[in-house]
Amino acid sequence: MATASIKKWWKNAIVYQIYPRSFCDSNGDGIGDIPGIISKLHYLKELGVDVIWLSPIYPSPGYDNGYDISDYKGVNPEFGTMEDMERLISRAKRMGIKIILDLAINHTSDEHEWFKKAVAGDPKYREYYYFKTQSGNKKPNNWHSFFGGPAWSKAENGDYYLHLFSNKQPDLNWHNPDVYNEIADIMRFWLDKGIAGFRCDLVNIIYKDTLDNGKRRLSLTGKEHYLNTEGCHELLKRFYKDVWSNYKSFIIGEAVMVSPEDAKLLCDEDRNELNTLFFFEHMDVDARWNKWVKRQYKPYKLVKVLDKWQNALETPSNYLENHDNIRSVNHFGNTKEYWEKSAKLLCGLNLSLRGIPFIYEGEEIGMTNGDFRGLRDIRDIESYSINQSLKKMFLGHSLRRKIILRTSRDNARTPVQWDSSENAGFTEGSPWLKINENKSYINVKRELEDENSILSFYKKMIDFRKNSKGLSEGTYRRVASPNDVYIFTRESQEERLYIYCNLSSYNKNVEFYGDRIIFGNYDEDEQILNCLKPYEYRIVASNI
Repeated sequence: MATASIKKWWKNAIVYQIYPRSFCDSNGDGIGDIPGIISKLHYLKELGVDVIWLSPIYPSPGYDNGYDISDYKGVNPEFGTMEDMERLISRAKRMGIKIILDLAINHTSDEHEWFKKAVAGDPKYREYYYFKTQSGNKKPNNWHSFFGGPAWSKAENGDYYLHLFSNKQPDLNWHNPDVYNEIADIMRFWLDKGIAGFRCDLVNIIYKDTLDNGKRRLSLTGKEHYLNTEGCHELLKRFYKDVWSNYKSFIIGEAVMVSPEDAKLLCDEDRNELNTLFFFEHMDVDARWNKWVKRQYKPYKLVKVLDKWQNALETPSNYLENHDNIRSVNHFGNTKEYWEKSAKLLCGLNLSLRGIPFIYEGEEIGMTNGDFRGLRDIRDIESYSINQSLKKMFLGHSLRRKIILRTSRDNARTPVQWDSSENAGFTEGSPWLKINENKSYINVKRELEDENSILSFYKKMIDFRKNSKGLSEGTYRRVASPNDVYIFTRESQEERLYIYCNLSSYNKNVEFYGDRIIFGNYDEDEQILNCLKPYEYRIVASNI
């Protein structure tokens, strides 16, 4: 019973992710900041947001846009001050909005004081990381980095250090109890300031069993030594017992290469580890062996994956875009012919599934991928690393350009389009990343004034979900349907709802259940037809 009471508050929450650098700039330096977030709290409250998840706000050199943390107990001066952060927490609390912070604990920045001391020869801090002394240029093992290339680089002292990501992000050594104590202290520091929890970055790879050579693969050689290890589970149980349970925290894990079986071990309630987690399988339905090498997207594959995860977890985390993936309307919709209907359909789908819905900044107005002209417009370190890897494979510039512009994480990081002015109401200065020219019609100001806009649909859908026992608490069951159509029920003691989603650009004949349409983006004069139009979304109610 104690576990249920601790976790109860977040189960029906609407979570909104903010990528601070791109949300709203208050001082004209072209970079979003915390005062800018404060200025938009009323907008988020009116949207229906219960929880704000902030991507990293800590001091950082910025090689990986904040996921290379140099001081876990500070605020990046680009974003403001600690006083600004405390003001954000306080004002959000008064408005009934909780704050959770992103926390990258697999690695630090190479400019963190711990790593600097380690390289300078301090024996205590050397044990905070994985250092190996090697003669010549032979690497300590054959592991691959997630960003491409070897997972080992030489430090200034001549020793090799492990980095599963950029060489600016040395991995922490979780075999060292001092590392656990440091991170537990950091968590308490922020929880004492009033935040409600954390989104733990890459949480299922933090503990390395050994540093032995891995089985050779095209990519990520070595992963069997760090993926979903028992040591990781033990660390999460300790954090739950020592820290999280004492604050009634909401803890989300980002889990890479995770199966439903792995996920259950990480977040089933009786295990006392994570509350829920992000999985990636649905984001990779158009990937061959990684996201950079695409195959044709087929909606029925998305339906199959979503259905699997709806049945797998006690409380799934549902999302269709975030700071690491392209915009959902580009990924799963049709921006050329059905941009608006696609965005509304994806809104309805995300907010109808069982679990916790996450909305990424700009998703609620149907923001699209960036309209970058070339690689010079890209700022993402992962994209630069992939470009170098593709060069080594002798791919020409035009093909590399096509691959990177289509898939770069910067597609989701373009500044939020608040209005149609030169810099989209984001900044009075020069924006850090190119703003999409479609700001002229995709922007908050215009959509606030249009009762039929995507933003208005989001508001109505969020309100509908919060007032529906079926959507907020009901069971889930998929109903047999033709390819590219997702039909499922959400049922509580009070109501039975049938959700219809046509994820294709074609009309689909379907069998309708229930007796009345109560919500959707359907055409009212055609609602009696047994046909779903392209990207049509409907909720049909049935008496119980």
